[in-house]
Formats: sequence, structure tokens, C-alpha cells
Amino acid sequence: MEQRGRNARQQRRGCFVFVILTVFWSGAFAQIRYSVSEEVQGGTVVGNIAKDLGLDKNALKLRGYRIVADSSEPLFEVNQSDGNLYLRKKIDREEVCEKSSPCLINLKTVLENPLEIHSVTVEILDINDHAPVFMEKEKRLEIFESVLPGARFQLQAAQDPDVGQFSIQQYKLSQNEHFRVEVKDRGEDGKVPFLVLQKQLDRETTEKHKLRLTAVDGGKPAKSGNIEIIVDVLDINDNSPVFTKETYSATIKENIPIGTIVIQVNATDLDKGANGEIIYSFGNEVKSKITELFSINENTGEITVKGQIDFEKSKSYEIDVQASDRGHAPLTTDKSIKINVIDVNDNPPEIEVTSFSNSIKEDSKIGTTVALISVRDSDSGINGKVICTIKQDVPFTLSPSLQENMFAVVSMSQLDREIRPHYDVTIIAKDSGDPSFTVEKTINVVVSDVNDNFPEFSMAPYTFYISENNIPGASVFSVKAFDRDDGDNALVSYGILREMNSDNKLSSFLSINSETGEISALKSFDFESVKTFQFHVVATDSGSPPLSSNVTVNVFILDQNDNAPVILYPVSSNGSAEGVEEIPRNVNAGHLVTKVRAYDADIGYNGWLLFSLQQVTDHSLFALDRYTGQIRTLRSFTETDEAEHKLLILVKDNGNVSLSATATVIVKLVEPKEAFAASDVQSAAAEDEDSHVTFYLIITLGSVSLLFLISIIVLIAMQCSKSTDYTSKYLPEPNYDGTLCHSIQYRSGDKRYMLVGPRMSVGSTIVPGSHANTLVLPDRRKTSDECVGVSCVGCEDSTVRLAQMARHAKPEQRRQQEKEAKKEAKEEEKKKIKSVNAISNMNKMF
Repeated sequence: MEQRGRNARQQRRGCFVFVILTVFWSGAFAQIRYSVSEEVQGGTVVGNIAKDLGLDKNALKLRGYRIVADSSEPLFEVNQSDGNLYLRKKIDREEVCEKSSPCLINLKTVLENPLEIHSVTVEILDINDHAPVFMEKEKRLEIFESVLPGARFQLQAAQDPDVGQFSIQQYKLSQNEHFRVEVKDRGEDGKVPFLVLQKQLDRETTEKHKLRLTAVDGGKPAKSGNIEIIVDVLDINDNSPVFTKETYSATIKENIPIGTIVIQVNATDLDKGANGEIIYSFGNEVKSKITELFSINENTGEITVKGQIDFEKSKSYEIDVQASDRGHAPLTTDKSIKINVIDVNDNPPEIEVTSFSNSIKEDSKIGTTVALISVRDSDSGINGKVICTIKQDVPFTLSPSLQENMFAVVSMSQLDREIRPHYDVTIIAKDSGDPSFTVEKTINVVVSDVNDNFPEFSMAPYTFYISENNIPGASVFSVKAFDRDDGDNALVSYGILREMNSDNKLSSFLSINSETGEISALKSFDFESVKTFQFHVVATDSGSPPLSSNVTVNVFILDQNDNAPVILYPVSSNGSAEGVEEIPRNVNAGHLVTKVRAYDADIGYNGWLLFSLQQVTDHSLFALDRYTGQIRTLRSFTETDEAEHKLLILVKDNGNVSLSATATVIVKLVEPKEAFAASDVQSAAAEDEDSHVTFYLIITLGSVSLLFLISIIVLIAMQCSKSTDYTSKYLPEPNYDGTLCHSIQYRSGDKRYMLVGPRMSVGSTIVPGSHANTLVLPDRRKTSDECVGVSCVGCEDSTVRLAQMARHAKPEQRRQQEKEAKKEAKEEEKKKIKSVNAISNMNKMF
């Protein structure tokens, strides 16, 4: 009864299951993980998958809930009634996974309609159901009495199929004074015990030592196994074999031919005779699987491949080799040899179609799944990296899922049954090895039909060019659409979308033939009014429901040469293209007389204007720029030149049939003083135009001017009383407009000042002259010829003098004089700026 209770408690502990649930919602994939202890009875519930995934357990059977088994004898089954995952039989973890940790069993569960796939991982937990076991019950060692303390002797390691904490954790040696045990951890190969001599042996005292070595695992309670070690103490053979290298290692490829020599070890012994002859062998602890793959020549030390090397089973091997002499009491030296295995691409990829739906509607959304596939490759590293593609030009692609090496075959573009009713989708799996392996798998996908074809225009958008002044009612262009459907679905009618063109009044003047798509214009177009417009045409099929599409039509009106040039300047008061220009007789060659301005409403070549001089009284005097319309002097005027010249200018465009206009410019040559007087007269006329200024404003301005004049007189009187050397003369002289020139120049020390009276215009410029008593009234045009011919008294402007001299100079002298004149003009301009600033500061003082 007590034993039954312990079994029941052990059964409950063995059936302990914990669930790790991880759900990735991307499509219809989920992953859950369970754990169950080994050795539990068949029929044990591992977990409720339907509950953990939130599935309706009443619909499991209807949706064909099942496990996709990788082997013929699955370890688990699922109950379609309640969604529980059961063990089919008792599981021995050591049988399923050997030494692998953790021990994971991957399952795939599938629900159909709609398709869902879930990955279930079951971890088999180890229990301490094995005790350490030595392969031999007794181990006999022969040790010479001359062996010094510290000598190590490798012992047979115990075997324990359990892993982790339940594997061998320590070795214990029975109590004695000569030996102790040391343990070396070799990773996957476990812990290997070594017998270490800690006190020198004495054969005469004790000829044989009996020891007990115990291997203990980490269970609670711990399990153990024993081996009897008998140490025979031999007489002196005091030289052990010594290997010639400190370390030995080799690298081989998997699938290396049997019989290939991997490495050769070599050891020497200083003893002579039998005691110096060495034989090689594998150590006692070498596992049987290593002896099945490798062999050693006891005489030469050559290690040869004996069996099939597979990288997928083991990536490296560590072999213990013993070198022993042939003495009566042979001495043995151990050496560990590391053999690394290089992977070769010897496994082709495998493609498995997990789920497949052989039809898809042509209006299905992009990304619709038609099949689920999984690929795998037993190789590792780059040899096990598989690249999956789809062969041929088909509208399907592979979409990787969250689960590794699983793909969904999905549509990547809109399908059209009228173009292709079915597809042979060939899936290609190719690993990255060299040379690589490639496998193919083909599935047939049928496209089911829907009414999904819209009318299509032959162009999108349409662009048409129409010359202005077209004939109303005539066909100007046409549009064309086609439908890939059959029957009424392909019968297309046309119309203009008025509601889309409510802001475009021109579309109301268009008419379209509903059957042919020809478009007529009901009015003539004028390029100068409208250069381009846009409207939309709709094409509708006769299907049920009808499908339609529209297209944008861009219309560009082409210009024709139907507008003559218009003269903008000169224009007389009566509106005719005639103007009078007065220029001084002393202007230089290149002087700008005037500029004829014209405009043409046409564009391009039709609006490109050229100017030509049709009539002129003297061709040597004037030149016309054919592109800008500028009229300039060709030379300086002489006394013999006529005072008035008439120029007739022709302005024409560049159309195929040119249109033109003419303008008349009358150039009058006047003396410089007359030109200045004319300028003042215009100024006075402008003042007369402002006669609407109130009487009070005139009085105010007069008062301010009087006060300003009195202030200037007072200031001059004060300066004259303080100055020891001054010269001041008032030189009233009638101006050209009948006014007095009130400019006063005076000297104070080394500085000269110019005072300008209130009668001078705002744009007047003070020009310092070479004489102290020079009164200058500048030209209001503010050109490089300032003050020419407009001096009140004795104007000695250098520009005027040089201009007068240039008329009678030779060409070389004239060029030199012009150069000097420009230089002197720049210097005078700087002086003018300084003078204006000085006057401005003085005005602020008043």
C-alpha cells in the first residue's frame, strides 16, 4: 500500500506539465510550447492546445484539426473533441534525444478552412532514472615503484545516459594514503577520472593496492556506480614514452574516404630493448563510436579513418592515444588528439507542402495565400542555408513566415483569368553550398473567373494640338478604348464628364460621338484668349454592373500669326506712332537717342519682332538695333549737319506671312543751352500742372524759403567777419527759365564750400570748379555729361572742355582725350559726392 502511494506521487510528479505559450499573429500562425517528464504513461495529457490558442473546440473536428507527423510512429496525438494533446506511449528521453539537451520535439498542427498552422514544441524533461555504470567491474593497473608522486593514470569513465544535473557530477576514491582521484571535464564527453599518485610506492612493503572508485550523479537522492581498481606495483622500469609534440590536431572533411590517414603520432623511450619499444593504442576511455570511426596502427602511430564521418552527427572528436613500452612492466603516456570535421554539402534541401488550395479568384487581394511549404537542409552553416524562389514568370511569390524555414505561396499581383486561366508554380529550393543542391516542387493553381475588366484607353492621358481659328463643327480628334471582356462586357460607349469640368466652360463647346469616340469643336478657338484647357472622357462597358474608366484629355491651342505688332513708343497725342526727340548737338558717338518699343500678342516666331530703318535723312548719323529697337548716334554732329532728321522705323514679326507696323521718330538737334531751357520749361509746366495746391500751402512754403534764405545770409556774414582770406561774389544772372542762379562759393582756410539757394531744384548737383568764384547749375539728366552747357558763369567743367576739343582733334588725339576725360570725370564724381554730403550736413544745421 505504501509502495502504491509512492508510485502515485511519483506519477503525479512525472505528469507535471507546464506550458509556455507564444502567439505570433501574422496571418494564421502561432507557436506554443509544453514540457513533460520522461517515463510518464501513455495517454497522459500534455496540454489543451485549443484552450491555449483560444480556439473553438467545437469546431476542431469540423475543420479537420490534426498533427502533421514527421515520422511513421508519432509520439503524440490530438483529440479533436476537446483539443487535448496526449502521449501515445511512454517516452524514454535517452532513446529519443540521446545526450542532446534540451530534448525538444517539434510538432505541426493544422486546421483547414480557413487554413491555420500552429507550431507545438514539447520538451521532454529528464528524470534521474539511470545510475552511473562502469563498463568493467575491475580495472587493473601496473605501476612501477619508481614512479614519482604526481603521476597521473587515466581511468575508465562511468557512463550515465542522463543529462544535466542527473549526469555524473563527481568521482570518489576509497580512503588510502597513496592515491587520490582528479576529474577532468571534457564537455560533451563528460568527466574523466584520473588516478594521481600522491605518495611513492614501495613494492617490498605493499605489492598490491585495492581501491574502489565511485561515480556519483546529481540526483536527489543521488545514484552511484563502483569499479574495483587493483594496482600492481612493478619493479623499476623508469622511463616512460614521451610524445614528440606537445599537442596533436587535425582537420578533415566529412565523407572522407575510408582508409585515409588522418594524423600520425610519434613517441620515444630512452630505455633499451623491450622497455624502449613503443606500441600505440587508444585510451581505455575512448568510446565505442570513436573506435568505429577511427583505428590506430600500434606500430606506426597512424590514425586512419575506419567508418563514415558525418559532420551532422559530430563536429569534432577528441581521442586519447596511449604510447606504451614493451617492458615487463610497460610504462604508458597519454596524449589527447583533437580532430575537427569540416562540413561539406552532402544533403539536398527538402520541400514539404504543408497545406494547399488549388484555386484562387482572379479578384483576390494581393497577398492571398494558396499554399504553405516548409524547407529544411540537414547541412549546417552556409551549406544548410536554403534560398527558396519560384520558377518562371508567375504572379506568385514566397512570403517568409515567423516560423523558420516556412514559407507561404501568395499572390503578388492582380490575377486575370482572361489572360491566363491556370499557373504551374514551381518552387525551387537551393542551398548555398559549393557545389549546391537544388530541388524543385510544382503545384498547379487554377484562376477562377470574375467580371473584372474595365475599358482601357489606348493612351493616358491624351494630348492634342489644335490650330486656332479652326472650323466650327469639324472633328478635331478622337479617343479610343477597348475592353478585354467578351460580348456586352466589351461594348464601349463614350461621354464627356461635364461635372468634372464645371470650371472649364470650353468643354461645353465640345461634342463626342458615343460610339466612335470622335470629338468635334462647336466653336473656333483663339490662342490669345485660351492657350490650353483640359477635360475628361468616360468609357463605359455594357456589363452588369457596368464598369467604366475615364481619361484626361489635354488640348493645346497652336498660335497662328494673326496679330500685327503694336507700337508702344513713340506715340503722339493723337494716337499715331510718331514722336519727337530733342538732343544736344554736342553728344558723342553712341549716344542713345530713343528706343522704339513694340508688342505682338502672338508667341514664338510669330511674336518675335525685328526693327529696321526704312527711311532716314542721313545714314551716317543714326543706327538702329534690329533686336532691341534702340536708336543711337553713329558719330558726333558737325555744324553742317541739318537740325532736324526724320527716321521711319519698320517693325515686323517672324510669322510665315509677316505682319508689320511703322513708327516715325523726328530727331531735333538743339544747342546745349536750348536743351537745358527746354528741360526747365518742362519742369515749369509740371509745376503748373500742380496748380491745384492750396493758397495756404504756397504762403507756407514761401515763408519757409524766406526764413531759410535769411539764415544763409546771416551765416555768410558771420563767416566773412571771421575769415582773413575770402572771396565771395554774388553773381545773379537770369537762369534759362527766368529765375536767378543763387549759388555761392566761398573759401575758409583750405576748404571750399558751395551754398545752394532755395531756387535750385532738388536734383541739382554741386560741382567744385578750378576757380573760387564759379557758379554751376548741373544738368538735371544726371549723366556722365553733367553741367555741359549749363554753367551760370565761367563753367570750366573738364568734360565740357574735352568734348569741345575732341570735335577738332585727330582720331588718336580724340581717343586719348576721351580716356583722360573719363578718368577726370570719375575724380569729379567723387568730389561731387563729398560736396553734396557737406551741403546736406549744413542744411541740417539750419
